[in-house]
Amino acid sequence: MIATSQRKPLGQLLLLRGLIKPEQLQRALEEQRRSNHQKLLGEVLVELRICSEDQITEALAEAYGVPYARISPRIADPKVMSVLPKEFLEKHQVLPLFLVQRVLTVAVAEPTNVFLVEEIERTSGYQVQVVAATTRDIKATLQTYLPDDQVFVIDDIIEEVKPEEFALIEQKVVTDIGNLEQAAGDSPVVKLVNYCIYNAVKEGASDVHIEPGDNQLRVRYRLDGRLVERLRPPHQMAAAVASRVKIMAGLDISERRLPQDGGIRVMMEKRPIDLRVSTMPAKHGEKVVIRVIDNDKSSLNLEKLGFGIDTLKAWRKLLAAPNGIILVTGPTGSGKSTTLYACLQEINTDDVNVCTVEDPVEYALEGINQFQVNEKAGFSFSNALRSLLRQDPDVIMVGEIRDSDTARIAVQASLTGHLVFSTLHTNDAPTAITRLYNIGIEPYLVGASLTGVLAQRLVRKLCQNCRQAYEPSVNERRQIEKLAGPIDQLYRPCGCAKCRNLGYQGRIGIYELLIPDDNVFELISRGAPLNELREAAKATGMKSLRIDGIEKVRAGITTMEEVFRVTA
Repeated sequence: MIATSQRKPLGQLLLLRGLIKPEQLQRALEEQRRSNHQKLLGEVLVELRICSEDQITEALAEAYGVPYARISPRIADPKVMSVLPKEFLEKHQVLPLFLVQRVLTVAVAEPTNVFLVEEIERTSGYQVQVVAATTRDIKATLQTYLPDDQVFVIDDIIEEVKPEEFALIEQKVVTDIGNLEQAAGDSPVVKLVNYCIYNAVKEGASDVHIEPGDNQLRVRYRLDGRLVERLRPPHQMAAAVASRVKIMAGLDISERRLPQDGGIRVMMEKRPIDLRVSTMPAKHGEKVVIRVIDNDKSSLNLEKLGFGIDTLKAWRKLLAAPNGIILVTGPTGSGKSTTLYACLQEINTDDVNVCTVEDPVEYALEGINQFQVNEKAGFSFSNALRSLLRQDPDVIMVGEIRDSDTARIAVQASLTGHLVFSTLHTNDAPTAITRLYNIGIEPYLVGASLTGVLAQRLVRKLCQNCRQAYEPSVNERRQIEKLAGPIDQLYRPCGCAKCRNLGYQGRIGIYELLIPDDNVFELISRGAPLNELREAAKATGMKSLRIDGIEKVRAGITTMEEVFRVTA
C-alpha cells in the first residue's frame, strides 16, 4: 500500500483523472457538510450522479495502492467463501476470492477500512491481500452461485424456511417415471425449489423464472414488473429441478418435448398461496415459469391503487350504476384484474349476487361466486355467460372479452338489467370503443350499453426511504409544465437496502377514465372513427394516462422515466 503521507485526497484524484470539474467537487463537499459528514465524499458524488461507483472505487484503489477488479461470479472460488461465516460476508460486504499458500485474497468496497482487514485476518486465520471492487459487484457475486460449484449451500439458505411455515397442500401421485423422479425427490432439489418459492413470496415477486442455459441454471424473480436474478444453482440440477416442480404441479415428467401447464397450492405462514406452473422445452432443457398468486394481495381496496381524488369519485359513481358495461383496458400485466377485484369487493354485499367467469380464477373472493372456464370441456366464456344469466346474477365480471359471442352476450346482459365488468387489451380508453366495433358489435348497441372505460398502466414507485430531490432541467420543466402546471422540484431514485438498491419499491396505477356524455354517445352510436372519439373524450374532461402519471411525478411518487416508459 502507498504510505499515508503520499496519498492524495479522493477529490484531487478525480480532478487529476478529469472525471469531475472543480465546481462539481465544491458542490459535493458542500453537500457532505450539510449531512454533518455522515456520508463519505464518494457516496455523495455517486448520489449526485457526478461519478459512477466504478470510478470512485478505482480512484480509491489507486489512492491506497491496491488493485482494482471488476468482480463477477466466475472469478471467485466458491470453496474459499466458507473461510468466513456467511453472516460476516453479508454484514461487511466482503468477498473471498482465492486462497494461495495461506494468503487470502479478498474483494472489499472500502480499501480505506484497515480495521476490517484486521478483522478478516483474525476471523479467517490467514494473511489477507485486498483488492478493491464496487459494492454492486460484491453483492451480486455473493448472491450468485457458480454453475460448477459443488458446495451449493442449500442447507444454509433453507434454514430461513421453517418446515411448519411452508408445506405442499396437495400433491398428485405420478408413477412410472424412473430415475428422474428419484433425482427430483433428492433433499437438495426439494430444498432449492421450496426456497425459490418461499423467497419469491417473501419478496413480493409475481413470477419465478427457472431458466437452463448451455452451462448455467438461472433463477430470476419478477419484482415490480422487472426481472431480477436471484440464484445461479449448479446447471446439473436443471432437469431435476424442472421435474420436482412438475411433480408438485401434477404434470407428466416423462413428457419433455411439449409445453405443460398445471397448478400448485402451498401453505406459507398459515395462509394458502396458489402457484400456476408453465413448462416449455428449450434448447438446453425445460424452462419453468411459476406465477405466484398471493391471496393476501386480493384484499386491496380502491384507495390503495393510486386513483386521484376526482377520478375515484367518478369511478365510484359508475360502480353504483344499476346496469351497463364497465371496461378496464390495458396491456398484459397492467393491473386490470387487481382493479376489478377491488371493485367487486367494494360492491359485494349480502343483498347482491356477484358472479365471475374467469380463465383462470386468480384470487378466491369470499362471498362471490367464481366460475372457471374450461375450453377443453367446451365450457368457454360465451357458454359460461349464457348459463350464468340463468343463475339470477346482479353483477357479472367476465375475465376478458375475447370474441364476438362473448361480447354480444355481455352487451345483452347489460341491456337486460345487469352490471357487467370486463377487460380488453387496448392502449387507451377511446380505443376500447372501436375494438368492440371490430369484434362485431353494432355501434348502436355499444352506445346503448357502455357506461365507462378505464385505461390503466403500472409504474414503479420511488423508494420513500432513499429518494433524492433535485431541481428539474429546462427540458423536464418544459415537458411537465406543458401537461400539469408549474414544478419546483422532482425526485430521482437513489437505492438503499430497503429497496434492494433499485431506488424503487412497489408499483402504483396511472389511470385514464372515459365516461361518455351525450356527444360521445352520439358519436359511438353512429360508429365515429377513433380520432373523433379521442377529441370528444378530451372535451368531457378526460385526463390522459400521461397527465395522470405526470401528476404522480409532481407528487414525488414516481419518475418521468417511468411514466414515459409505460405511456410511450
